[in-house]
Amino acid sequence: MNSTNIKKLSLTAIFATLAVIGSLFSFPVFGSKCTPIQHLINILCAIFLGPSYGLAAAFIASLLRNLLGLGTLLAFPGSMCGAFLAGILYKYGKKPVFAFIGEVFGTAIIGGMLSYPVAAFLMGNQAAALFTFVIPFFISSCGGTIIAIFLVLTMQKSGLLKQLKAQINETA
Repeated sequence: MNSTNIKKLSLTAIFATLAVIGSLFSFPVFGSKCTPIQHLINILCAIFLGPSYGLAAAFIASLLRNLLGLGTLLAFPGSMCGAFLAGILYKYGKKPVFAFIGEVFGTAIIGGMLSYPVAAFLMGNQAAALFTFVIPFFISSCGGTIIAIFLVLTMQKSGLLKQLKAQINETA
């Protein structure tokens, strides 16, 4: 295993941990637990690690949140779709705006719609419908994306973003 993979695996674990800790700061919206820090982390994963590591971080964070009683099963489709789409769009678009768009669309639209069968069949929520979770997930992902915009653009202006990406991707 080369040093780049070790760096990316380590960062994946750190980002997943930060997402779990960040879930302590949440707010309810229409029966959904909104955690904007998860969405900030998804965008940072997209930019620094790419879609597969971002997806892994979102899965690990969702699993830990559920095991610790800090989240629901709805964390899986929302965070994982947002992380993956943010990573894919950033990988091919090469600009942070693509990660921002991917996070919001992936979480709110795709993750929100995929949450319906999870809520209805796994959680027994009879009131759930196809678009029930789109608005709450949109609110949560927008909150995290706004934080990410300020953080990423500040890092980009200072040159820190480019420097950190180079350090993560350099091999020993």
